Amino acid sequence: MMPSLLILIPLFVIMAINLPKHTGRRLAFYLALALFATQMILAVFHQKLFLTNEAVGIDRFFRVDLSIDHLGVVALVCMGIVSISSLFVSRYMPLDESERFKFTNLLVIMSIGMCGIVMAKDIFSLYVFLEITAIASFILIAFKKDIGGLEGAFKYLVLSAIATVFMLLSIAAILLVSKDTSFAAITEALKVSGSQPVVIAAIAIFLCGLFIKGGIFPFHGWLPDAYESSPAPVSILLAGIVTKVAGVYTIMRITMLFGSSASINNVLLLLGTLSILVGAFAALGQDNFKRMLAYSSISQVGYIILGIGAGTPLGMAAAIFHFFNHAMFKSLLFVNAAALEKETGTVSMSKMGGLAERMPVTGTTSVIGILSAAGIPPLAGFWSKLLIIVALWQAGRYSYAAIAIFAGVVTLGYLLTMQRKVFFGKLSAGLDDVKEAGFGIVLPSVILASIVVLTGLLFPFIFQSFIIPVKELLQH
Repeated sequence: MMPSLLILIPLFVIMAINLPKHTGRRLAFYLALALFATQMILAVFHQKLFLTNEAVGIDRFFRVDLSIDHLGVVALVCMGIVSISSLFVSRYMPLDESERFKFTNLLVIMSIGMCGIVMAKDIFSLYVFLEITAIASFILIAFKKDIGGLEGAFKYLVLSAIATVFMLLSIAAILLVSKDTSFAAITEALKVSGSQPVVIAAIAIFLCGLFIKGGIFPFHGWLPDAYESSPAPVSILLAGIVTKVAGVYTIMRITMLFGSSASINNVLLLLGTLSILVGAFAALGQDNFKRMLAYSSISQVGYIILGIGAGTPLGMAAAIFHFFNHAMFKSLLFVNAAALEKETGTVSMSKMGGLAERMPVTGTTSVIGILSAAGIPPLAGFWSKLLIIVALWQAGRYSYAAIAIFAGVVTLGYLLTMQRKVFFGKLSAGLDDVKEAGFGIVLPSVILASIVVLTGLLFPFIFQSFIIPVKELLQH
């Protein structure tokens, strides 16, 4: 057995649900659900199940190097949880059967791209899988074919095309130095010629492409429109995992493999800080529930970038931990946004109010997600933010640590304001018939909230067994 199964199985699932027309449509949801559960199991137990991590040779002209390490396990587990949540929500949103079937197909295709990003061992294969993910994302953003969706998809397409040019230029420059696109060959070449201006420029350009993919300031222009205008299941995917894998995960991978310099760390610290502050203050003025969460995502990703920019093993471990935590609590908040949109018919917070009694599960889990995002103990977000701040302090980056603490207060402010507008006070007119969302939305909400709580309560065990093993990669 090989890691390639994580890509081959989704291909077989796509064929299975599309070849027998009527039977496949009826089984699409269950096959996709089984696929994502299987991917998580294979990832977690890959050391026992996979006999080899060697390259997969399709033929003598095409060769893909794939492997799973501890960082990949974290990303693959996040992908599975978020994809299952999105899949469940899609069953209970106002989509017809044909739209649900198309969404399931695109979700499976996207899983191929994201699994490839996580497991790729050469930079060109990484680029190819990034493009697969980007194409599926573009189609999903424009899924409803309305004005907002098409505008969001167009902005994403334009900026993604710029990112593509950046990455291809970078790969070409790196290839001139390393004579090979494998991570191992590039790493060896960088040891000899890493100080050459062309190499530094190539790495910088590649990182700019990843900043666009991750929606990091000032490359975030596409993100709020995409999150706001996408159908609810797509917003969960984009916010929960797609931008994290296509942008943040790949930044972590690149800095781990090729090393980081003081100049790169300074750039990461600056952009991370700007993302935190711009995202937090922009979220303060939003009335649209999903748009506010979009700016909140920009801010939270900034914390991950700060952890990477600290340039220490603790900083990287903290960044990975916040990567996982953010995927959980932000997916939770977008699942709850889907519940609110379905039951009230709006995403405007000014038209909501007093929904806590009508939607008690959504209200309670929303509080959990909000407090974790703001870094309130003992929830998961507190520990990862605390570790990022400690890593910055130990690295002598005192001002960045102070800004991270200040931004946490701002985060708590706008999220509590959202909670008050939506769930507290008098029930707004026209919401008398509102009730708790259906099982397919409540279930992932409760599961995600439970993960957030348990990760916080079991922090020592989770961090030691799930996150700390990644530090082995930092020794290479």
